[in-house]
Amino acid sequence: MSVLFSVQDHVARVTIDRPERHNAVDQATEGELIRIWETIEKDRDIRVAVLTGAGARAFCTGADMKAGSGASGLDYWAEARPGGFGGIALRDTLDVPVIARVNGYALGGGMEMMLGCDIVVASADASFGLPEPRVGRLALDGGVALLARRIPHVQAMGMLLTGRRIGADEAFRFGLVNEVVAPEALDDAVARWVADILACAPLSVRAIKQMVRAGERVTAREAQMLRLPALIEALQSSDQDEGVNAFKEKRAPQWRGR
Repeated sequence: MSVLFSVQDHVARVTIDRPERHNAVDQATEGELIRIWETIEKDRDIRVAVLTGAGARAFCTGADMKAGSGASGLDYWAEARPGGFGGIALRDTLDVPVIARVNGYALGGGMEMMLGCDIVVASADASFGLPEPRVGRLALDGGVALLARRIPHVQAMGMLLTGRRIGADEAFRFGLVNEVVAPEALDDAVARWVADILACAPLSVRAIKQMVRAGERVTAREAQMLRLPALIEALQSSDQDEGVNAFKEKRAPQWRGR
């Protein structure tokens, strides 16, 4: 299998396991990734997911062009790809928060997958870029659609129109990365973010992600008035009472996810 998938203690871990190809994604790998995200969506016991690449050199370098398979150009663009690259770049049905553990190159589709995550923790030697125009292509699976919404226009266009790479520190300054750490501290940093999410009520976290996603399309006033399923579920949950009681009793809450 080219993708490793495990679930333990409410945490799903998704690892692209093709280090010899810098974790580039071929058709079979993308199919596995799509199935994994669908599984995570359906598993209510999963409260956070961590996405990374195997080895120390690459998170993901995008499509495996050396594989010599798959559509390209107009045919690629015309295909139905609602989840974007790797099934995550443009996925709008996943309410579980996803942390990108960026351990090296995040290029092309790899950067698009990172853009599809909610929190990004990067090694100091990670690098980011959308080099598609340098090989006559476009970042159609999330890059063009998302980058200019995440960072200032001139910074986004500077990357999109030149295909240039930026380092982790520059990505942090742009607002693409939450935290930059030394390579040997990457796992500990990710673990802290995971622990912070698990400390929150899972239904509240799901509702927040669903509300933020839906609110991007409307005004702030309209977003505040949205009556989304995850919001109603969170407000009617027993976890809501547990959180208040735990605060009063000065103890850690015991979340049940209902």
